Amino acid sequence: MRPRTRAELAKALAKRGISDETSAQVLDRYDEVGMIDDAAFARAWVSSRHHGRGLARRALANELRQRGVAGDTVSEALDNLDDDTEAATARALVDRKLRVTRGSPESVYRRLVGMLARKGYPAGLAYRVVKDAMAAQSAEAAEFADGVDPDALADQET
Repeated sequence: MRPRTRAELAKALAKRGISDETSAQVLDRYDEVGMIDDAAFARAWVSSRHHGRGLARRALANELRQRGVAGDTVSEALDNLDDDTEAATARALVDRKLRVTRGSPESVYRRLVGMLARKGYPAGLAYRVVKDAMAAQSAEAAEFADGVDPDALADQET
């Protein structure tokens, strides 16, 4: 069982028919003794999901908000994840996936950019990382990658 946020616990108590007043008292007490700590939950969630699944800040923020973590707490937890770390994780994901992905360079490019987009990476970063990885892979992929302008593609996305 994983740790839960205050909002998740409140929802679970409400589902069991516990009154809002009683639920608030119990959750306040849990908060006092340190059994509920949304900030610690958010930091652990960001670390775990970024390193384990390779999720970017945008996806992580969305997941935390869905679990009822406050916006400022989400921002604080994501502050530990800088641009360089996010780019390095994107590169590692693409390198790992590129080894086993087959097809024309166009379809491989599209699949890899799509994979990064689903994990919450910004379009510009996704295009650039995939282009660089494909250029380093093979002559055919490098030739295709040379014809790709990641900045122009990212501008089209916005």
